[in-house]
Amino acid sequence: QVLLVESGGGLVQAGGSLRLSCAASGRTFSSYAMGWFRQAPGKEREFVATISWSGGSTYYAESVKGRLTITRDNAKNTVYLQMNNLKPEDTAVYYCAATYYSASNDYTLYDYWGQGTQVTVSS
Repeated sequence: QVLLVESGGGLVQAGGSLRLSCAASGRTFSSYAMGWFRQAPGKEREFVATISWSGGSTYYAESVKGRLTITRDNAKNTVYLQMNNLKPEDTAVYYCAATYYSASNDYTLYDYWGQGTQVTVSS
């Protein structure tokens, strides 16, 4: 069992930065690959980034590559999403998720989900 809680969202102007955090409870955090997804109003859930259990492998949606960076600190049971040069189209609720499977962009493979944190980017 893994409980995930996101934080760090907020309102920023275009070009600004935020760092999202996802704190996990449970003693087996390092056994899970982690991912970030987002969902904007009227749109379906969209893959953002994923990271392997060791942190050795990462994968990003093409739309965020070079601007957003996923990292994890297994000692702190936390995964991060550093968001730079934010754009209005980044506005969404951001969710972190954990999967027993390997790092994946397929949301159906994720076993646990956080409650989400709102990111709003104004122009």
